[in-house]
Amino acid sequence: MNRSELRKLIMTILYQVNVYQKNKISYEIEQIIKEVVEIENEFVKDIVYGVITHQNELDEIANKALTNWTIDRLGNTDQAIIRMGVYELLYTDTPDIVAINEAVELAKNYSDDEVRKMINAALDKIYNEK
Repeated sequence: MNRSELRKLIMTILYQVNVYQKNKISYEIEQIIKEVVEIENEFVKDIVYGVITHQNELDEIANKALTNWTIDRLGNTDQAIIRMGVYELLYTDTPDIVAINEAVELAKNYSDDEVRKMINAALDKIYNEK
């Protein structure tokens, strides 16, 4: 699997985690990863654990970058996409343009056009303030 395909799986995992958190359902992150990804994959684990570990900070950064909007008003899929994008921009060696492009591509497929534009603008703003 290439990284674009892996990011789709990461989005699915983060979506599930978000649903469990909102509904106060206990979960084991390792179990969710195993259900979604058939083989051990360090890239997936690094991003998933990174996003979960830094979630409050990522949300704070996203909220500052979103114009007249907050991350909690976005759908679960959209939240997963923007958190992953912000995390990759700030905490990984993924080239910035790739991190933004990958998030926007996911948003093209899984979000409506309005949200895709918001995600793109927010990540661009974070990138320019970096």
